[in-house]
Amino acid sequence: MTEFGKEYGGALYELCAEEGLSEAVRQEMLALDGAFRESPDYLRLLGNLSLQKEERVAILDETFKGRVHPYMLNFLRLLVERGGIWAFRECVSAFEDCYNRDHQVVEAQVTTARPLSDAQRQGLMEKIRAMTGRQPALTEKVDPALLGGVLLQMDGKRYDNTVKSRLEAIRQAMTEE
Repeated sequence: MTEFGKEYGGALYELCAEEGLSEAVRQEMLALDGAFRESPDYLRLLGNLSLQKEERVAILDETFKGRVHPYMLNFLRLLVERGGIWAFRECVSAFEDCYNRDHQVVEAQVTTARPLSDAQRQGLMEKIRAMTGRQPALTEKVDPALLGGVLLQMDGKRYDNTVKSRLEAIRQAMTEE
């Protein structure tokens, strides 16, 4: 993440937190991030320096005025005016980091061979809460190549308890002897 993304995303978070708007603006940021990922041409248009700033800001206003919180619209305008709309995704990440810090949330990615059942998901979330003391925000992936077990990534650490990794450990132990 660039310093630009950290600075601008963090500043938006601080403003929203002071005003009690962090959750509402966070939801809008995540929705916009998804929309921008689906339509990357829109971000390219907003970052197109062959268009005057005023034109690019007018495009923003036409698209979002009255549809997003004024803080969100002003933030997007600021990014366009400063030539930093390219860093929107990084700003979202910085905002999320600040939000997670203040709300005791830990992002965790779990990969399993088959989708988790509700009971398994609940058990995993309780275990993560016990390990970290924070509320997990779980992202789930399915990878049949794991064969079974769980691969968990959170706080920059990887917890690999998959059948695939256990078989690999056995294979290595057998070849070393």
